[in-house]
Amino acid sequence: MTNRCGKPKPVGLTAQTKIEPVAGLIKREDIDEVRSRTDIREIIEGYVTLKSAGIGSFKGLCPFHDERTPSFHVRPQMGTYHCFGCGESGDVISFLMEMDHTSFTETVEKLAARIGYELHYEQGSGMSREEVGRRQRLLDAHKIAAEFFQKNLYTPAAVEAQKFLGARGFDPAATQKFGVGFAPRGWDNLLKYLMNKGFTTEELRETGMFSEGQRGLYDRFRGRIIWPIRNITGETIGFGARRLFDDDQGPKYLNTPETALYKKSQVLYGLDMAKRPIAKKKQIVVVEGYTDVMAAQLAGVDTAVATCGTAFGTDHIKIVRRLISDDGTGGEVIFTFDGDAAGQKAALAAFSEDQRFVAQTFVAVAKDGMDPCDLRLARGDAAVRSLIASRRPLFEFAIDATLANYDLGTLEGRVRGMRAIAPIIAGIKDAALRPAYVRQVSGQLGLDAAEVQRAVSAAAANPQASASQRAEAAEAERAARIAAEETPVPVEDPYELPDLRDPAARTEREALEIVLQYPQYLSLEQWQELATVHYRYRAHSGIAQGIIGAASTIAPDPGATWVNTVRAHAPEPVHALIAELTVAPIPARTDEQLNRYSRDILNRLFEQEITRQKSDLLMQLQRLSPQNDAEAYREIQQQLLTLELRRRSKMQGQD
Repeated sequence: MTNRCGKPKPVGLTAQTKIEPVAGLIKREDIDEVRSRTDIREIIEGYVTLKSAGIGSFKGLCPFHDERTPSFHVRPQMGTYHCFGCGESGDVISFLMEMDHTSFTETVEKLAARIGYELHYEQGSGMSREEVGRRQRLLDAHKIAAEFFQKNLYTPAAVEAQKFLGARGFDPAATQKFGVGFAPRGWDNLLKYLMNKGFTTEELRETGMFSEGQRGLYDRFRGRIIWPIRNITGETIGFGARRLFDDDQGPKYLNTPETALYKKSQVLYGLDMAKRPIAKKKQIVVVEGYTDVMAAQLAGVDTAVATCGTAFGTDHIKIVRRLISDDGTGGEVIFTFDGDAAGQKAALAAFSEDQRFVAQTFVAVAKDGMDPCDLRLARGDAAVRSLIASRRPLFEFAIDATLANYDLGTLEGRVRGMRAIAPIIAGIKDAALRPAYVRQVSGQLGLDAAEVQRAVSAAAANPQASASQRAEAAEAERAARIAAEETPVPVEDPYELPDLRDPAARTEREALEIVLQYPQYLSLEQWQELATVHYRYRAHSGIAQGIIGAASTIAPDPGATWVNTVRAHAPEPVHALIAELTVAPIPARTDEQLNRYSRDILNRLFEQEITRQKSDLLMQLQRLSPQNDAEAYREIQQQLLTLELRRRSKMQGQD
């Protein structure tokens, strides 16, 4: 018989602890007493969601191997657990040793402290400081450090930290709930404090709270807001710190490095407070940062957590699946991301892990791109709850985000878009939904549903992307990198200058000239409509991307600041064209003429967009039968009528 690692188990090993105590340490009768007094179900439920499996028995997803149906059984009266999937079994001590990677002695001492039981040792006097488990010493150091940081938050030296938190809607009650603190400026404040508490240099070196130079250790966190990072049981195992002062040359966020306690790929910030609501509601909300977790939980979204400076990955998924009991009986995983290009890229990265869940995955993005912290500050707690309630399937978001990388105004762009999203539709877990999305996408693309279905079927039959699909994915990735202002991958002249003999190109150019030079003439309604326009030429689309990004950052007032902000948000290849359009002559001299010209040229652009939408709808209509598809046929006709009325309104200058 082998365990999950393929190693043979000792003959006769049953549901007893797998590593017996070393002679001369904890007395055996004390070990037995700790084992009998500890509720194994309560301990295991700190890691795994358990459900009743009959009288005196409970089951859940095994924490030792990845599974979709629960085979991990716990018998509290027997004090044992066993997994029928991987063969792991044992008692409460062996369980914690596996989960927390602690030694036998450390584990027994931890359980004894938990129930308030005094241990006795074979040598009679207990353990000296040098014999205390290293892990417990590290935990003690972190606990004391967290208290030190908290005490410093509301001191005169922490005024900037108080301003930062107050400006984000966090009062002292909120900061106390989450243990937020402040690391004083200076090189050795925490170092001296912990050494005065009896910690040695070697112990402190292992905590990750200190850096080391030629003169020895010094504080890693200085002049920063501090968030304690806790494990699922509530023990502080690391810290996250945000820069406050301009003379701080370090990164904006600085976390504890990897230590014996802190593994960032296995930690979710806020999980210690959210674990019970997550298990009860079978829902987890993944936000992007510490303040977002605070805002969400304070607003009533008590299932909110965040990763700690790393992407949401495989180890996080294992934790989440155990907590929501991801066995096919329901459950939701909701991601929130900023509405910018970087947030979109993060959402697509999360979608790549979607198939590891049985539960449905969703994404929630505020219409104005606000994160939960900003949303709560601007609109209150109810707005944060509404954001989560407005979630949409992650695969639906992935479809839209992927199609945004293609020029759907051309047949070539539509076909390439179809190929790119075919694997996404093929991967939708609920097979009954796939035909509906095939029809929806065929309408979006103006392609025959049968053609889209063939592409989806091909993707399903060949999960390994074909050469063409890999090329499409690479192009989408390049676009995301450019949009997120990362180093662009060279491509073959993707932003060639538009042909101004094309009336559509002239309309796009003239509208962009106005927005670059005279943004103050646009009404709020025009700004909103401008954000929805699909440009025929990629160069113009790149400039529009910069304009919308700038308008979401600063007030659109004419001048160098406006143009420079547009440039900062636009892909580098279109910077020269931005400069050209910024100085292009406008055929108007007075404010009245400029106002009229601005209105007319924007109406022409919007009319052009309406015409494009009508063309797409007409293509859909041609593929429908008035008799067999009566409802869809009438709906499209109504949409066409609405668009035509809007178009006429634009032509008359009344909209």
